Amino acid sequence: MLITGFPAGSWATNCYVVAAGPGEPCVIVDPGQDSIDGVLELVREHSLAPAAVLLTHGHIDHIWSVAPISDRFGIPAAIHVDDRYRLADPAGTSFSASREQLLSMTKNELELTEPSDVQVVNDGDELELVGLVWRVRHAPGHTEGSVVFDLREADGEFDHMFSGDVLFAGSIGRTDLPGGDSAAMMRTLERVIGSTPDYVSVLPGHGPATTIGQERDSNPYLSGANLGHPGNGL
Repeated sequence: MLITGFPAGSWATNCYVVAAGPGEPCVIVDPGQDSIDGVLELVREHSLAPAAVLLTHGHIDHIWSVAPISDRFGIPAAIHVDDRYRLADPAGTSFSASREQLLSMTKNELELTEPSDVQVVNDGDELELVGLVWRVRHAPGHTEGSVVFDLREADGEFDHMFSGDVLFAGSIGRTDLPGGDSAAMMRTLERVIGSTPDYVSVLPGHGPATTIGQERDSNPYLSGANLGHPGNGL
């Protein structure tokens, strides 16, 4: 399996490119601000063929470049049904900022448009994409439609989690933005993170990779304390 990526844009949002191996079709996860060149570079470097975009949630720092990437390759973009509305107005549903402010952050290049092909996913869906299996688990708290994507090879166990802004190394996603809900986040941590085996690697929306076991041992937000704290991530 090939999992590669890079932190993109002003928010250093992790954009991932995932395939069964070099020379294969790939899935792009969370193409945020200033991620187009990085995606194209990885596609060229590994001779990949983009097949789909998966979005962990609808905040602007994770979906900024979804439309140009989706439309460029003629591929669908998938998002949880509860965050679908955010694709129509990424800035207005993430935070209050003028178009001029956003343009100034991106050298007057603004990709905030809606993809031509949007598909919605729901809790428990298993998507067979690029020879891999992606399980959708609804994980509200950061936004209403936040999800984690569990990943496995066709004949293996779910051993990777793309956690978006639900879980980070040493922290959790903030709950003080539109759509945030600290009580929902606590339930997500108990239901989704609490039920995940220690060996699963976690690829978060910001910051370094970690494992469920490491977070269970050291993350203060998984100990039952301060679960309502705003946390990190846009």
